[in-house]
Amino acid sequence: MKSNDNLFAEFMRHFPADRSKPLLITPDGHACSYADALDESGRIARCLSDLGLRAGDRVSVQVHKTPAALWLYLACLRGGFVFQPLNTDYQREELAYFIKDAKPAAIVCDPERETLFHELSNRDTCAVLTLDASGKGSLTEACLEMPPAFRVRERKATDIAVLLYSSGTTGLPKGAKLSHGNLAANLRTLVAVWGFGESDCLLHALPVYHAHGLLVALGCVLMSGSSLAFLPRFNTSQVIAALPGCTVMMGVPTYYTRLLADTDFNKTVAARMRLFISGSAPLPPDVFHQFQERTGHTILERYGMTETCMNTSNPLQGERRAGSVGPALPGVSIRVMDDHDLPVPPGTTGHLEVKGPNVFSGYWGSKQRRKEDFTTDGYFRTGDAAWIDTDGYIYIAGRSRDMIISGGLNVYPREVERVLDSLNEVAESAVIGAPHPDFGEGVVAVIVSRPGANINAEDVLNALRSRLAGYKLPRRLYVIDELPRNSMGKVLKNHLREQYANAFAATTAVPHNGL
Repeated sequence: MKSNDNLFAEFMRHFPADRSKPLLITPDGHACSYADALDESGRIARCLSDLGLRAGDRVSVQVHKTPAALWLYLACLRGGFVFQPLNTDYQREELAYFIKDAKPAAIVCDPERETLFHELSNRDTCAVLTLDASGKGSLTEACLEMPPAFRVRERKATDIAVLLYSSGTTGLPKGAKLSHGNLAANLRTLVAVWGFGESDCLLHALPVYHAHGLLVALGCVLMSGSSLAFLPRFNTSQVIAALPGCTVMMGVPTYYTRLLADTDFNKTVAARMRLFISGSAPLPPDVFHQFQERTGHTILERYGMTETCMNTSNPLQGERRAGSVGPALPGVSIRVMDDHDLPVPPGTTGHLEVKGPNVFSGYWGSKQRRKEDFTTDGYFRTGDAAWIDTDGYIYIAGRSRDMIISGGLNVYPREVERVLDSLNEVAESAVIGAPHPDFGEGVVAVIVSRPGANINAEDVLNALRSRLAGYKLPRRLYVIDELPRNSMGKVLKNHLREQYANAFAATTAVPHNGL
């Protein structure tokens, strides 16, 4: 008999023999077991099936982070439905696009948005159910009398499990079709390379509408039979209180900078931890080193994206290099190519391409792989600029679309940001291009200063001159209080480009207070 490739069936093969083992524990000490996950996901899968949903139907979900939200995700896998998580910050216009594009058969939302989703969906063909911040709502009410038994629906490895939309920093977001096979292959690799086992407890403060928190963090736990310290959101005090009972933490760089800013975070708090993992945005090298000094732990940085989940990782055993996302994961092929799709030498920045069982099949609405997304030999064009050193460690230079072409020369923002961030006065920076009447684009640096520091533009330029070619130097420098970021800590460079679009409108001279 052929094995069922449904990801939920794969999870079940790794569940602990004792199903009463806690799967997640909330800050108030409430524990939900693996048995609870089986029962509650079975009830929800039955409820959705009774509403007429069939395998392959989409379920759009915009809810708070609760155990019930996880049961809903597992129910969709179990029933063969396609789970479409939506950022809880999305507003009407954004939601209208996602609903129109995905054409869900059911929507689960906060009760306060029930009317909105009724208006956005087709009332005749789409059910709208609710879950509130306590995990209660019309969905839980509908499931009260449902039997917990539900046979895991047969799915092929190529069938879509999750429809996850790109952030849409340029143009409209696109739905990445992530299959049961994509996710299972990636998670098997991650559990092995990060050493997950049943004795682990993962501190989970990430949102569950994003690949990091939903697919990677939760997936590693379910694929290893371990446990979660389940926090509704990142709160420094709650994280510090929970860490002594945990062994692994996954977070974005912002989490680690906030921990370092708290004097209660020390080596004792992190004594039981075996691994801190960072991703979703670049980890500043100074945070890497400060964390080492404070805790004795070296943060493991990795690289992934919506369309592929994880592609690379610094090693569990071996050197973890500041500024690098590590070598390619086992089974994943990575290369860096020039504008003509030819390989570049080690140390040369080019276009990062990836191939492996983790890579999605294409975007929603496209029946075939688009040639602009995939090469003829099957590599996905990530849109990221990167370089690889002679040891195979990969360094992300930024998004290719963020590359600045100034006077016909390529400037990779991440290269300039790394130098800026190394200056004592600079807490963090973002480098963008703005229209320039002479050079086409001019380099603009937006800086957040360290507390008490006085940024002098001329001093900054002098520090950069000895480390960067002249054409890479910022021609405008702006000091602001805080860089705009999305919920996963990524700097919203499109917002900065809009804000400073007229930086060179008046003159091409270098100003000195705004450089």
